[in-house]
Amino acid sequence: MAKKSAPRTTASFSLPPKSLIGMVHVGALPGSPFARAPFAQIEATARAEAKVLIDSGFDAVIVENMHDRPYVQPPHSPATVAAMTMLCATVKDAIGTAPMGVQVLSCGEREALSIALVTGGSFIRCENFVYAHVADEGLLAQASAGPLLRFRKEIGADRIKVICDIKKKHASHSITGDISLGDAAHTAEFFGADGVIVTGAFTGDPANQQDVAEAKRSAHLPVWVGSGVDPDQAKSLFEHADALIVGSYIKRGGIWSAPIDPKRCRAMAKAKRS
Repeated sequence: MAKKSAPRTTASFSLPPKSLIGMVHVGALPGSPFARAPFAQIEATARAEAKVLIDSGFDAVIVENMHDRPYVQPPHSPATVAAMTMLCATVKDAIGTAPMGVQVLSCGEREALSIALVTGGSFIRCENFVYAHVADEGLLAQASAGPLLRFRKEIGADRIKVICDIKKKHASHSITGDISLGDAAHTAEFFGADGVIVTGAFTGDPANQQDVAEAKRSAHLPVWVGSGVDPDQAKSLFEHADALIVGSYIKRGGIWSAPIDPKRCRAMAKAKRS
């Protein structure tokens, strides 16, 4: 049976070819188990790190509440949404016209879309756009594509792109064991995704280059790599990937939870240019 064609999206955001996207992992937010720092300090750090990334040669940033572990499923706390809104506004002010993405963990795609709309964000990262799976925070039984894209239309956020993980990290995919990564990418395209993200098994784990190539063959969408990226991999990954998301490598010692290291940021940007 012939595969169905995907509808075109109306979002206007685009990145240059072979882009680098840096993660701004904001500090643990009010109400989360590891919250310690005053909010003003979290805000100042987020601003400084975002500016380092763009000044080093990154093309965009993603603001994410990764320190809010262990993650919970939506609806998310009003305190989290309020804090992320303020932090994204601060980051956007720091980076000017550079694109900003938003991710609210876990499965906070509606919250992220709303935050992006009011703070000048260009895209969100969505964990569960198509198919169900079991993540470390529990069963993600509901694919978000249908409700999310209707919500995007309802609030007038069509310009904000939805970039979705396929066979996402930190999860078991035995439920969809008969669905290949390429099939998942194709389904995401048919359901209206604006791009797909390929990762390794966990944060910091390199993505399989064959998976990246398979995603690129299977969908007429931008393909991003979302874990384990370092300067040594950049050239080979860019053979098929349109963008690389870098989170762990750019931190001191390559540890995601450490402060950002400007020297590593510049090394990553240099690898892209070369």
